[in-house]
Parts: sequence; C-alpha cells; structure tokens
Amino acid sequence: MRTVRRLAWPLGAALAIPVLAAPIPATAADAAPPSTVEGFAYPDAAKVYTDRNITLKSGDGHIVLADCASGPGLVHVLSRAANPSEVCFRIIGPTGYLAVEIPKVYDIRGDDHSVKATLNTAGNVTSFDVPKNVWTPVGESVGEATTLLELTSVDGPAAPTASGDFPAVGTVTFGQSGRADARSCTATLVDRNWVLTAASCFGDSPAEGAPKTASTATIGGQSVGIAELVARGDRDLVMARLASPIDGVTPAALATGAPAAGESLRVPGYGRTATEWAPFKVHTTTHTVGAVATTTAETTPAAGQAPVCQGDAGAPLLREANGTAEIAAVASLSWQGGCLGTPATETRTGATSTRVDDVGGWVKELRFRTADVQAGTHVQIIGSDNTLSESIADYNVGRWTRTWTPMGNSQLLKVDSVAIGDTVHVYAVAGDGHVYGRDGKVGGSWGKWSEVPGGAADVKDISATARGNLVDLVIVGGDGSLYATTGDYNAGTWRPQWDKIGDNHLKAVTSAFYDNTTYIFAINEDDKVYTRSADYTAGHWTDWVDLPGSLPNVKAISASTHGHTIDLAIAGADAFYSTSGHYDTGFWDPQWTKISDNRLKAITSTTSNDVVHVYAVNEDDKVYGIDADYNVGRWTTWGDVPGGAVGVTAITATSTS
Repeated sequence: MRTVRRLAWPLGAALAIPVLAAPIPATAADAAPPSTVEGFAYPDAAKVYTDRNITLKSGDGHIVLADCASGPGLVHVLSRAANPSEVCFRIIGPTGYLAVEIPKVYDIRGDDHSVKATLNTAGNVTSFDVPKNVWTPVGESVGEATTLLELTSVDGPAAPTASGDFPAVGTVTFGQSGRADARSCTATLVDRNWVLTAASCFGDSPAEGAPKTASTATIGGQSVGIAELVARGDRDLVMARLASPIDGVTPAALATGAPAAGESLRVPGYGRTATEWAPFKVHTTTHTVGAVATTTAETTPAAGQAPVCQGDAGAPLLREANGTAEIAAVASLSWQGGCLGTPATETRTGATSTRVDDVGGWVKELRFRTADVQAGTHVQIIGSDNTLSESIADYNVGRWTRTWTPMGNSQLLKVDSVAIGDTVHVYAVAGDGHVYGRDGKVGGSWGKWSEVPGGAADVKDISATARGNLVDLVIVGGDGSLYATTGDYNAGTWRPQWDKIGDNHLKAVTSAFYDNTTYIFAINEDDKVYTRSADYTAGHWTDWVDLPGSLPNVKAISASTHGHTIDLAIAGADAFYSTSGHYDTGFWDPQWTKISDNRLKAITSTTSNDVVHVYAVNEDDKVYGIDADYNVGRWTTWGDVPGGAVGVTAITATSTS
C-alpha cells in the first residue's frame, strides 16, 4: 500500500539532505572526554558514504547495514548509485527504524518482518509496504529516480530479556527513538516513581518540569512516560519522575560514602559495545576509581574490561555494601576508545562520572513528593535522624504495609496529624522551631512542606484537631504557654497569627474535638494533666482544671474521640493508663485505669470502626500498638508495629474515612 505526500522543496533540491555523521571525536588537546549520551547517529556513517555512496543517517540501532553474503533474513535494496549495487540490512529484534539516503533505488526485498519503506520519487514522498521475502520493483515504473529515505519494521521476534542481575537498570529515551533529534541513556530506578540518570540526556540545560519532547523510561520490561525532570544545577544529574509507577522492581539505593581512589565499581549499561550499537540486554564492565573531585570521579576500565560508550550516560557505578549494590556515581563522559563508531585513532578509555553519594537528601526529598497516600490508619514516626517515616494499617483486611516509608528529610522534632475525610494533614516542628504542614489525599501524592503562617518559633510541642473542614492547631511555645490558630481548608487560608491562650509552663499537649468544642489536655510543669476547652458555640475558652484521677509524673498523653467519649491514653512513670470523658453524661472517669506496666516515651492514638488504636514508643525506642476495642469491650495486648523501626523519638497516628 502506498501513501503519497508532496514535498515542499523544489525537485532540483530533493536530495539535498544533510548527512548526519557521528559526533566529532575528541582530540588530545581536549580538556575533558566527550559525552556518552546516545544521539542515534549511525556509527561510521562517513566511511560508509565514502566507500559506497549511501548515506546512513540515524536509527534506533535495530536496523543495521549487513554483508549481503552473511546469510538469509536480510532486507535487500538494489540501487544504481550504490557501490556495490546491492545494499543489505539486518533487522534485530521486533521493531526497528533507520533513516538513510540511498539514491536510484529500483528493487526491494523484505525479510520476515513487516517493513515499510519511505521513498522520494520526483518530490513525492511515498510510504510503501514491502512484502515479506519477495522482490518488489519500486520507482522506475514512473520513469523517475527514487531515493530510499526510511526503513521501519514491526512484528519481529521478541527481543532478549534484560539481565536479571540489574533489574533496576534500564533506559530513558528523549524523543522518538532513532530519530536524529532524539537521545538515549541508561537510567536506574531509585523509587517506584523516579529514575536517576544523566541530565545531559535531556539537553545541555534540561528545563525543570515536563521534558520538552515526549520521553520514555523502560525498566524491567515496563515502558512509561516521563512526566517531570528535576536536574541538579551543580553536576550532570537529573531525577526523572515517571507518569505512572513501576512496580515489581526493587529500586536501587544510593551510596553514602564517596568513591575512593583504587576502588572497583561495576558499571551496568545499555550503551554501545565494541560491536553492538543498541544492545537489548544490559552489559557490565568494571572500572577502577582514580582522582575524585567535589562532584565527579575519574575511572578507567579494569584489566580486560570495556570502556564506557555512547548510551551508557546515566549508568550507575555500583559498590557492593553488605551484599547489596548501591550507586556511588553515574556515567557522564568517556574517551570511548574501542567503542563502536569511535575512530581507531582514539585509544583512550578513561571516563568521568558524576558522584551521587552526597545527594541522598535531594533524592529523598524528591521521592517524598510522590509517596502514594493510601487509605487506612497512618502511623508516622520521627527517627533518631530527625526524618519522618510512615506505615499504614488497613484494619479492614488486618494488614500493615510492613515497611516504614520515608516521608521527608526536614530535621523534624515533633509531629501530629489529623484526617479530614480522605485527606491526611501532617504538622511538624522542624529544627528551626517553626511549624510546617503538608497534605496527602488518598489515591494521590503528598504535597510539599510549607510553613504554617503566624511566625511561631521555638515551638516545644504540637497538636491538631479536625473541625469539619477546619483544623485547630495548638502548640506549646518557647515560653511554655499555649498558642492556637485555625486553618480553613475550604478557603485555603490560615489565621494570620497565633493567639496566646494564657500564661503557662506546659511540657506537652494533645487535643480532641466533640460537639463543636475543641478540648485541650496538657502536661504542666508539675507533670500532672490539666484540661481546658474552646467552646465555639459560646465563643470563649474555659479555664484550666485538673483532670479527675490525675497522677503525677506523666510523661506523654494522647486524646481521641470515640462516639460521645474522649479517650485519653497516658504514659505514666512506669505504666500505661487510660481514662475517658463521657460528654453525653457530663463526667470523667473518677480514676485512671492501669492497662499495663510499661515505660513509654511517646504515645499517640486514633479511632476507626469503634476501636481506639494506641501506638507508643517504648523504652527500647521501638514502636508498639494496643487497642481499646469497644465492639467487644476489652483491651488487646501490646504488639510490635511491623517494619522494625528503631530509634524513634516522636509518633503520631490518624485514620482516613
């Protein structure tokens, strides 16, 4: 089948198409090696043109020039201009593309693929379906010379599968694979939503945001679009966010120690080899580290090993650490001596790679932006490194996520959270003493941290309560007094300042909401628990009063609402207690009930399905949980929260509806 389009240029200029040769090789005088980004220019095209009068422009590496006597399974092209007149191509894999310029073509024979040839006859560009394994005359039937411009193939045998040794390593392609304006690199999955590669793969200065040209990442046999680029300004490095997550592949971790001179690093990549243009399977070489600079490391191939070639840009340089490979650097530049398409006069094989051991915080912050928000009970903790992590319990099916997912790297000290419907709002006190918040809607992603307005500073503790679409936020200030503000999530605004609610010397605070009233519970300087409330119907705050049954030496408290009741979980000096305020009848339990003997350091609680879930940090700095199940009228026993968190300093929990 033929489709025809008329070219805009005059007939005399129909063949005046520029020849695309390989990148100009570096010379001995060059200060740095050339890039290892694959630009899809056909290897050694200039020599082929000189020898045979045919122009090989660009391609995806899967349609390559072949010796016509090398066997069956070739596409044959007859030309009155080529030398010799028969030109053959081998198609590797299921699909392929090649841009060429072979003048005076008059016969084409296909192979076992479905092949489409693009022809230029007297200024008309024709798309021609080449029948399989038969000779088909072209061009001369209309008495005009015909030039072959493109070969495209589909439906061939499946390509070899990628190596199982490096499932997180794949490729990124900027633009349409094989076209002259496209680029390709190796990339590594570092999060189900992000790959790490060389920024140069997307141009000299890749813009922040969506790629200028549609781009694709292929990892573990899964190909997805790239939705966003975030480049490092100080080195050849970019994080590319995927349009949809890649699951079933374990992301690679970043090293935390710099490459060391003499260290041996493995380099898995999808770049050229000495004989292959575009390998389907990852190939591996080993390099030895030389000089190490602030953002780069020089390497050379180990004895008998291959250089870094075009297409290897972005390939990870892997260090073995406790049986796990971690990324110490990514490939960027190389002299490429011995690589396909490199002139034989170039014998240098050294490479320059981009260090990643010192950008872990940057990578984590980007990963945190796309952490999926799931339905269930969100338990979030601050570890000894002051970072936030999360685990989620789905009590409908009795299952935890079983791992703690990192949520942020903002030097956090205190944290609390509240859910409004299917949106979780998290508030934290950072190392600068200010209050920040972020939101996550179930089925979406976590937003960025932003400071809660009002200029709070030197904050000691924090508690949040939902009131419809409002969030009442209270803090213990640096002076020990209580301060309050309100965020309106319908209007998207916060009150402009924090209101001081009396002079106090408080140590910790928690809160709960019931019947248009926010109830505050605080540990005072005497280590006892007191309460007051903001009655929004009456429009005023009550005074502080002792909580009935109060004991001394309280370490931590948490309040949650269940029906008409506010349940208070209390970490005493050497035991865990509970008490309840029954607001339908107007009284509190006269005494605290001892639930278990524990030395708890921090405590939180939330309610779902008539069950109050209490989570606490024990004296071993691990996280445990216990439930007050009102469906059966009893407490459960303490159990580990899965995931193995240790060194926990603060904790919060909330449940989505």
